[in-house]
Amino acid sequence: MASLALTSPPGVKIPSYLASSSSSLFSRSSISFRTTESRSPICVSGFAKCNYLPKALNIGNGNARAPIINESTLPKLFDSSRLEKSVNRTNTKLKLFSGTANPALSQEIAWYMGLELGKVSIKRFADGEIYVQLKESVRGCDVFLVQPTCTPTNENLMELLIMVDACRRASAKKVTAVIPYFGYARADRKTQGRESIAAKLVANLITEAGADRVLACDLHSGQSMGYFDIPVDHVYCQPVILDYLASKSISSEDLVVVSPDVGGVARARAFAKKLSDAPLAIVDKRRHGHNVAEVMNLIGDVKGKVAVMVDDMIDTAGTIVKGAALLHEEGAREVYACCTHAVFSPPAIERLSSGLLQEVIVTNTLPVAEKNYFPQLTILSVANLLGSI
Repeated sequence: MASLALTSPPGVKIPSYLASSSSSLFSRSSISFRTTESRSPICVSGFAKCNYLPKALNIGNGNARAPIINESTLPKLFDSSRLEKSVNRTNTKLKLFSGTANPALSQEIAWYMGLELGKVSIKRFADGEIYVQLKESVRGCDVFLVQPTCTPTNENLMELLIMVDACRRASAKKVTAVIPYFGYARADRKTQGRESIAAKLVANLITEAGADRVLACDLHSGQSMGYFDIPVDHVYCQPVILDYLASKSISSEDLVVVSPDVGGVARARAFAKKLSDAPLAIVDKRRHGHNVAEVMNLIGDVKGKVAVMVDDMIDTAGTIVKGAALLHEEGAREVYACCTHAVFSPPAIERLSSGLLQEVIVTNTLPVAEKNYFPQLTILSVANLLGSI
């Protein structure tokens, strides 16, 4: 219960209909109304100052007059109170749900945002079909679904599509698919005849499922954003890795940033510019098949320097390890590998832990099983980055 006490300041007359005890809205000396929310008093006794009323008027003679309360301003008073409550309720209508692919990252994002993960039931039938049911209302809410399409890729992708459909059928106002790792992004163009462009196909599936927006981290190529018919927020995770490298005692004069292939030159150049404008080197890689790479030569000088290899993902680690071996042959003192997505398909762990790399720095866009930990591995969290978008 909040109250507004009306007293008469010097020079101001209170209208008779407010002072009358016969008023249907007010008692003789106070205005009372109920509120469903606890809040600090909105009016100060003695001057009848109220946040919902017009500001005091300055007539020009240096004396400010209190606003006049009459029948025309009273509806605005109560309407303003109702609108404020409506706005407050709208601001809290944000829901965050997690799929089964990376629940740890989803929980970290929720902690950062001060939210609780939404309740959802995700099951598999005996034949492998996926069942999704939201356990709370999302009507009129902005819903964010966190689900990377990692291994098993097809199951996690299908789970994401069904979650989007469930939210759409539950009358969600807006559905954003948060995909820290966008699978099928490597199939983004035709390099040979009769190939599919799976990245476009997956983009169509997500759009047709009912997603209003997509948020993805470090896409394999920027052109994948153009495959979607809905807005795409492309989040770069380089700041997280750059902050970590800045905390290490490495002289900027000893650094050289290395791109493991020609296709990643733009990524490595942007990384080098933010890392004290370090020099750039390029590994000339010739690929003879999928997940098969052969390093040919190195463009640039790395002798006596600390080489930082930058890539968007590490899959089987063939590119990174062969590149690290070449850098050591060319005289590099230490070699660091930095990537956003730790796919780590076999035999990646054996290759990365062979001793060629001083440290392997990845993020948690994908879950890394504890059995795949090795001494040189460092995992950085992108929860704060995603939670602040």
